[in-house]
Amino acid sequence: MNLRSLIPSLLACAAVLSSAGCNSAPGRPGPNPEVARPEQLLDFSTLYAQNCASCHGVNGHNGAAISLANPVYLAVAGVGNIQRVTSLGVPGTAMPPFARSAGGMLTDQQIAVLSQQMVALWGNPSTIGGITPPAYASSTLGDPARGLQAFMKFCGQCHLDASYPNGLPTGAVSILLPQMPDKLAPGSLIDPAYLALISDQGLRSFLIAGQPEQGMPDWRHHLTNPARAITDQEITDLVAWLASHRIATPGQPYPSHP
Repeated sequence: MNLRSLIPSLLACAAVLSSAGCNSAPGRPGPNPEVARPEQLLDFSTLYAQNCASCHGVNGHNGAAISLANPVYLAVAGVGNIQRVTSLGVPGTAMPPFARSAGGMLTDQQIAVLSQQMVALWGNPSTIGGITPPAYASSTLGDPARGLQAFMKFCGQCHLDASYPNGLPTGAVSILLPQMPDKLAPGSLIDPAYLALISDQGLRSFLIAGQPEQGMPDWRHHLTNPARAITDQEITDLVAWLASHRIATPGQPYPSHP
């Protein structure tokens, strides 16, 4: 059979394929109802593992950032603040915006699922025992001088040696309590590299909610003499004092010169 005799057969096959389209062609990708598009994913565990766990820890614990499964933090922050921070991120820190409207990859519905389920699954409204906690965000200015006094009173028992390995800071008050060797050794709170990675709001959140897995108590349980909770203004002053130690060249051995 020569090529000329094959032409009519080839044209007939082409006509059949053209009328049928590619619906029956081998290897054609078909619809798979079991595979959801990324924006359709609404499972909390999957959303958290893919977007939050690397910084905030598996199941909300033991991450580099604040523990989101801390019921004290959840009671103070609430769904609204968590949803806002997740959407918009925190400028100047490692917390990026996740909302699509802010350049992220998550829909508003997905962020709502994350925020609401954190509080529903990990929160416990009774954890603060009916006590009015300090506000999530401060509405007043802090005083660094008073903040140093508060540091020595409430934080120095664990963080003094790490923050001032060569002696007490200038102007420090003499309110020193015994160290707590059964806890993990804390780092310096005024390390410029640490302060470059955390926002003022992050510092405030740690001071209010504590870090239970590291042995850091929340605002109610600092071992002062006499024992009492830290006030809202004292927390604001503490943040102001800590923030005053930020420098323009964190992590660099020497400032850059023009």
